Amino acid sequence: MSTEQAERDPVELHFAEMAATLNGSADPGGRPPGPPDRRSAPSGGEPPRQGGRPPGPPGTPRSPLRAERWQAAAAADGTGGCPPGAAPIRAGSALTGQHCLDLFDAQLASRHLDVAARWLRARGAGFYTIGSSGHEGNAGVAAALRLTDPALLHYRSGAFYLARAQQASPPQDGVRDVLLGLVAATAEPIAGGRHKVFGRRELNVIPQTSTIASHLPRAMGLAFALDRAARLGQRTAWPSDAIVVASLGDASVNHSTAAGAVHTAAYCAFQRLPLPLLMVVEDNGLGISVRTPPGWVGTALKAVPGIGYFHADGADLAAVYDTALAAAAWVRDRRSPAFLHLDVVRFGGHAGSDVESGYRTPADLAADLAADPLLGTARLLVSAGVVTPAEVLARYEQSRAYVLGLAGQLADAPRLASAEQVLAPLAAHRPDRVWAGACLSADPASRHNAFAGRLPERAGGLTLAQSVNAALTDALAARPGLLVFGEDVARKGGVYGVTRGLLDRFGAARVFDTLLDESSILGLALGAGLAGLLPVPEIQYLAYLHNAADQLRGEAATLSFFSQGQYRNPMVLRIAGLAYQRGFGGHFHNDNALASLRDIPGLVIACPARPDDAAAMLRTCLAAAEADGRVCVFLEPIALYHTRDLAEPGDGGWLARYDPPAAWPAGHVPVGRARCHGEGRDLTIVTFGNGLPMSLRVATRLAADGIGCRVLDLRWIAPLPADDILREASATGRVLVADETRRTGGVSEAVVTALADAGFGGRVARVTSADSFIPLGEAAHLVLLSEAAIESAARRLAELPN
Repeated sequence: MSTEQAERDPVELHFAEMAATLNGSADPGGRPPGPPDRRSAPSGGEPPRQGGRPPGPPGTPRSPLRAERWQAAAAADGTGGCPPGAAPIRAGSALTGQHCLDLFDAQLASRHLDVAARWLRARGAGFYTIGSSGHEGNAGVAAALRLTDPALLHYRSGAFYLARAQQASPPQDGVRDVLLGLVAATAEPIAGGRHKVFGRRELNVIPQTSTIASHLPRAMGLAFALDRAARLGQRTAWPSDAIVVASLGDASVNHSTAAGAVHTAAYCAFQRLPLPLLMVVEDNGLGISVRTPPGWVGTALKAVPGIGYFHADGADLAAVYDTALAAAAWVRDRRSPAFLHLDVVRFGGHAGSDVESGYRTPADLAADLAADPLLGTARLLVSAGVVTPAEVLARYEQSRAYVLGLAGQLADAPRLASAEQVLAPLAAHRPDRVWAGACLSADPASRHNAFAGRLPERAGGLTLAQSVNAALTDALAARPGLLVFGEDVARKGGVYGVTRGLLDRFGAARVFDTLLDESSILGLALGAGLAGLLPVPEIQYLAYLHNAADQLRGEAATLSFFSQGQYRNPMVLRIAGLAYQRGFGGHFHNDNALASLRDIPGLVIACPARPDDAAAMLRTCLAAAEADGRVCVFLEPIALYHTRDLAEPGDGGWLARYDPPAAWPAGHVPVGRARCHGEGRDLTIVTFGNGLPMSLRVATRLAADGIGCRVLDLRWIAPLPADDILREASATGRVLVADETRRTGGVSEAVVTALADAGFGGRVARVTSADSFIPLGEAAHLVLLSEAAIESAARRLAELPN
């Protein structure tokens, strides 16, 4: 595919015009002279080693990024710094002329990747045009960090990614990576054509799909987890002194998700909890077409207590590099969060389809052209005598030819060709390893100590809450990297006492209370899982999850998919939910809405009703998270937590003995397997959660009248046990689905659909809760599934001929 006719836009034409006249007399950023308005703390950083090496000619035709120089620099000081002998690009700067030239190559290539993106899109070969033009100063941030600092980048981070790629040993071809992403090629190294992201395992760049800083809670959680893992003696993929860097735009600063993550970082800093997070805010003054008020970002960031603030002109590469060095050293030395605020510009609109002349004035556009970071770097290089204006232009054309030429070669690269290929990262599971993990227990002496000599298998019948508590105790004793956290889980032991005693047994490093923010709780879990720990966060009530659902839907569930399993964030999210609480009513404590969870690809949803199932299923979820990186929701029916009886008061019919570890292999509950109660031949009732005890009581009364009924407890809402449903339905020919969730979007819809898809020819009916929020007091029973409704529907269905 020929690239000779790739059009030059006004930004390219302006650069060529101005570069030809450079004489080094202007301010490097194209702005009025004077230092950037920064409020930086003492640096105490480690500037790159100085040295002398004469500047070389423009890059070779094979690659303009001068990889071999950065490789030598990285070997010299571990920071991607300059080769020995290079002189500073200007007095007082730690950036050398040679290093500046290498970063200029990364900036040029990033700009030309945007040209290539639009060129590919115009020919139907590319699928992403959100660019990095104007933000190329972030190459200086990458250069100031270590290759081993995990980076979570927003979508205008092209130059950062290219600079980071050249720090690797051996260097990686970042240009090829990005182009493969633009054309959705299966050879793209992180997402394999599933999305255009910046990411590569060897570069410690963790892929993010976020455009509104929804990756910031994960970054905050990872920063927390790095030091928490070191405290627990658990190894991570990163050095103990690593820092986490996350970039975002100025408009995203205003998003509630970002505000929550920033607040949590400040909350930790206030308590002197280690949280080494560098948040790079690239401020171009626009959120698509909405202006950010001038001065707002700086004012807002400076006002956050406990978080350091550094500022630089993004068009001045030396200022960016020096300030980033200071900011990184501050975060690294203090293990405390900081902002790095860069003033940048945006070229080419929000994306290729955005015509910004419709909402920006010519004067605004002209002012941005004057602050082009490529011109700023070119001025630095010419002023220092590293290159001439003619060499700047030659280097520009060489980079353009290289990037567009490679784009032409890769335009027809193979793409995903089947649903199986697309779904492969979601389908990964290893049942044998899950079984082995579910059988894992601590040695007898450690178990004895964990339970203070009162082993649960000797305690007789346990309630659901007691069974979950015992299973968590066993898991904490067997897995030193497991963390339990959430609102009120530590000192109080949970609102319902489910986590009582865990803090005393395992300490505050592993069992701890969080602030009251569900997004941050999930962000902590995302970061902990990414760091190699096994997080078991708690959301206090199901209704509280919904304001943070994107952290589950958009972040947790997508990471393995968009990284082909190279990165994962295993977790078991415990949620107290569903209805029927006695004396504690109202919607927010009795929510029965599961629709927002059921359609998340790859998400495991467990809902145990019986105490013996609860312990076994929790062990399965922990093992699936550990072995396969699964994200599991463990939904605990609140009304059944302390239930003891089934048919009559005092019968103890809802208690169950806790199995000793020797019995765990035989009692293993695989993901997606239901449990059948009874062998009746007349009717099958399919249910779960609170529906199980109601249905069992109904089955007993039906049996007294000669109607044989079996009750199938789904146990798993996702994946749905479709084979078990069909088998038990076929055994009777009549199916009643007793569903405590809402009629619209409830679990019964999935059960009936599974039967229809399998060609079930028998009779099917369903009884559900109403499409209503749950009111206070006795009025709740007017809209919730009732035992009487189950019995009435069951009798009607049983009387019908097959």
